[in-house]
Amino acid sequence: MKQRYITAGLLIILLSVLMYFGGAVLSVAAFICICFAVYEEYHALALKGHRPIALPTWIGMALSIPLTLIFNTAVIIPILITVCMVTGVCVMFRHEPKLEDILVSVMPLITIVLPGMCLIALALVQPKALSVVLLSLMFIIPVMGDTMAFLVGSRVGGPKFCPAVSPNKTISGAIAGLLGSLIGSLLVGGVAWLCCDPATRELLPTLLGYIALGILGGIAGQMGDLFASLVKRHCGIKDFSNLFPGHGGMLDRMDSILFVALVIFSYRLLLVI
Repeated sequence: MKQRYITAGLLIILLSVLMYFGGAVLSVAAFICICFAVYEEYHALALKGHRPIALPTWIGMALSIPLTLIFNTAVIIPILITVCMVTGVCVMFRHEPKLEDILVSVMPLITIVLPGMCLIALALVQPKALSVVLLSLMFIIPVMGDTMAFLVGSRVGGPKFCPAVSPNKTISGAIAGLLGSLIGSLLVGGVAWLCCDPATRELLPTLLGYIALGILGGIAGQMGDLFASLVKRHCGIKDFSNLFPGHGGMLDRMDSILFVALVIFSYRLLLVI
């Protein structure tokens, strides 16, 4: 347990430093984390006996950041479509093509790369203060949700939430986690309002926006955690790797964050439109 706390503290310090620099520094760090997560998921699927094709996804990832910087975040969609089509063609021309190999090949693209690109896009938002607020929401919402779910679920217990995927999760923990995510979103909003200048305040979410992000982000975070548990249960592993002592692999730490990134990015996109 001590090792777990030490690792968590070091990760928080590292994240704080990256958030301080933001922009390109945070984007590069996020891209490296995404690469680790993609590798872990492909490796887990291969251990199960699947034969995923990863090369198109790696190429798409390598092209995504420079193309996003040259054009805009809309370029992510044609990249995803192209990678999916190329992956399907590669599998179909195998000696023994299997439909499930196409599905497991594009799964990391949809569940890791796409939300990971949303994370990077949020890191490049201007002004920097707005980017920090959006990224803080992306991290605080799932962390507060996980913390509250664990504290309440382990003490209150009760009916199971999704026993076929994660036997330890309870309905009481899920409700508490959703409340924790909502509180986390409102706390970020309160701190942002106090710390940001008047011009940036005009760009921040409204109270209703923070409430919506807390609830939707809380739901997304729990679904991300359940999805990762489903993959691990399918592959017969406890953690995706032992990269972080006491915490598992990169994907074990990012599963809920990545799903929340989709919610925050979608909010930002709709707000701009």
